Amino acid sequence: MTAIGYRALATAAPAHALYPTTAPPRPHAFGDRGYPLAVADDAPVAGDRLPIVVVSHGTGSTPWLLRDLAAAIARAGFVVVLLEHPGNRRGDDALAGTPANYAGRPRHFTAAVDAALADAIVGPHASPRVAALGHSLGGYTAIAVAGGKPLALPHETASGVAEPVDVVADPRVACAVLLAPALYAFMAADALAAVRVPLLVRTGERDELVPPFAVDRILRGLPADASVDAAVVPGAGHFAFCAPFPPALVSPAIPPSQDPPGFDRVAYQPALHEQVVAFVRRHLVSTEASR
Repeated sequence: MTAIGYRALATAAPAHALYPTTAPPRPHAFGDRGYPLAVADDAPVAGDRLPIVVVSHGTGSTPWLLRDLAAAIARAGFVVVLLEHPGNRRGDDALAGTPANYAGRPRHFTAAVDAALADAIVGPHASPRVAALGHSLGGYTAIAVAGGKPLALPHETASGVAEPVDVVADPRVACAVLLAPALYAFMAADALAAVRVPLLVRTGERDELVPPFAVDRILRGLPADASVDAAVVPGAGHFAFCAPFPPALVSPAIPPSQDPPGFDRVAYQPALHEQVVAFVRRHLVSTEASR
């Protein structure tokens, strides 16, 4: 099996690159809870013109919850950038629920892509073909960089009325993966009119935070010819798309470690990995090969 290289990227918003390598990995613990992943530090990259997949986490969360999916994508021949959003991540959540957070997330995304392309180890082997992958509020990030026009809702603004958020799409984004996406900022009729990239959307049947019907209703605002691969995962909750938690961390006090009764997150993960890898390969690698 292809090993995974690791590289911390130089950007104001903390970002971490995973990529294929032939160097031997060693166990690491990432994030504030020591999430395990075996990687080779600053190892040489195996491959050239590797497309980039940027992972945006949920509100107040960490990208390391998606480490197993990120590792599967990296092993498949991609540079995966795990982005931490200042002001809306674990231990630094002062901007949660504010227009500043909505405005900042897409900027962090673009800066992370720039950092990966400029990095001394990763950059020479990376391609500016990019996929946006987001879980929960990370889905907001993915749609915003793909051309969505968000509104901060009345309870999030100082004026008490909905206000447009100034965001700039990243033209390098060629497709997006939305996992239990929190898209409430895109409820306006024309909010998704400029989103033209293919989307892979997965929601959980028993997600109480982002119900599938709410996601479906918002995505109806996409152009009529939009390419959308959408499915509801039977029995899944909001955190089904995150990596299974180490046994010592499985507790009702840690909501991301929990699933609805009867749902087997461990059994579901391989199907998720396969679907996401196939999607990004179809829309990034095949296009890159034709350039």
